[in-house]
Amino acid sequence: MNAGPQPGPGPLGRFGDADFRGYGARRHAEPDEELTRVGPDTPCGEYLRRFWHPVALSSEIADLPIRVRVLGEDLVAFRDGEARVGLVHRRCPHRRASLEYGTLEGRGIRCCYHGWHFDVDGTLLEAPGQPPEAQARLKRRVRLGAYPAFEHRGLVFAFLGPPQEMPEFPIYDTFELPEMEMVPYRAPFRCNWLQVLDAILDPIHTSFLHSSISREQFSAGFGEVGRMDFFDRDAWLMGTNTRRVGGHVWLRVNELVLPNFTQAGAAFAADGTKRHHYGRTAFVRWVVPVDDENTVALAWACFGERGDPPAWNTPEGPELIEQGEVFDRPYEQRQRFPGDAEAVEGMGRITVHAEEHLAPSDKGVALMRRRLRAQIRAVAAGEQPRRVTDLASSPVPTYGGDTVLALPRDGESDESERFSRLAHTFMQIQFEADGLGEPERVAHVTGRLRALEANGGTIDPSDLSAG
Repeated sequence: MNAGPQPGPGPLGRFGDADFRGYGARRHAEPDEELTRVGPDTPCGEYLRRFWHPVALSSEIADLPIRVRVLGEDLVAFRDGEARVGLVHRRCPHRRASLEYGTLEGRGIRCCYHGWHFDVDGTLLEAPGQPPEAQARLKRRVRLGAYPAFEHRGLVFAFLGPPQEMPEFPIYDTFELPEMEMVPYRAPFRCNWLQVLDAILDPIHTSFLHSSISREQFSAGFGEVGRMDFFDRDAWLMGTNTRRVGGHVWLRVNELVLPNFTQAGAAFAADGTKRHHYGRTAFVRWVVPVDDENTVALAWACFGERGDPPAWNTPEGPELIEQGEVFDRPYEQRQRFPGDAEAVEGMGRITVHAEEHLAPSDKGVALMRRRLRAQIRAVAAGEQPRRVTDLASSPVPTYGGDTVLALPRDGESDESERFSRLAHTFMQIQFEADGLGEPERVAHVTGRLRALEANGGTIDPSDLSAG
């Protein structure tokens, strides 16, 4: 009988001296509980509950209640007859029937099981079939759990934290950019929230995942590996990728405002081949934990002169902007052309940080995790988290976007240090414009960029004319 291939001489036979280590590298560590667990009464969950989060698209809430799960909590969202949005606990406090089957009233929602009627703030308005004295007693004692919620530009936002700690809702400058169409969208990910968030401060991944490893998902310029620099400023963390494309230098800024608000440059507007001053973001986006093992990005895709081209404003356009591919694809196609979903979901439902081997290009990821951990611990100690509404006037300035400068090579074969100086100069130019109105900010930044080009990219911004 043929027993198959036989090993040759030596202890490893035909494998020679190859150093196989699968047995010793099997998984033993556990997920980072402090950063990944988001349910009620967890340290991270309590931290996240100190901020406003989008929880649904306005278009999803029509003439029926909808189920919503956020931060590990089962809720129901609805719009009553007064056009008010309600976000309430899913179970009726009477006999625990689900309010997803409730009926919408002129004011509030009514449980399908026994008709108990609740206002959007959880007040019990009526308990039919009960004696008057019992009704009065129940109205004093019973409330449906509810959270403040409102709609803005097609997204439904809610605050799930302690009512006495509810902050202002931050208005970012990109909410109000002129001649920009903002299209609401949702993008689901079957993994922990941090795996999705990590990518925003991992600018090198665009050169591989979205270019050389997969098909060219955005533009050819993304395939160039540039110089990565990272900036830590108040509640902001930013990563720049500065790369050369022919006679141009492309500065792309990805941005995180703690804990989960993200912006990046455009997906299709810039490819590094044409001069492009002070382009803004492709998406205005929150990475929201559904629970420990599921996440949703709720966002606006931005179309216009300073965002992505209006030609990409199609039904699948936001998905392509979000992750380079549409979400619902056959498995073989996802293997051949992976996007962000395949990369982050492929790590498992909750990845294990202790088994990672971080490299210098992961500096932004490591910085983000340290900052989040510090903020989680501060809230656990009874302190207030750092929020942009405590640090800046409205609208809050942001920095994510693309700038392409006409800067030929200066003779150096390795331009890494030059690119780093350019990135720091560009960020300082933007910081100097904080507090200006949008027209003044644009004039300030573009004027300085023109002067920067005229001086070969080597002049400190403090020496430049405001243009």
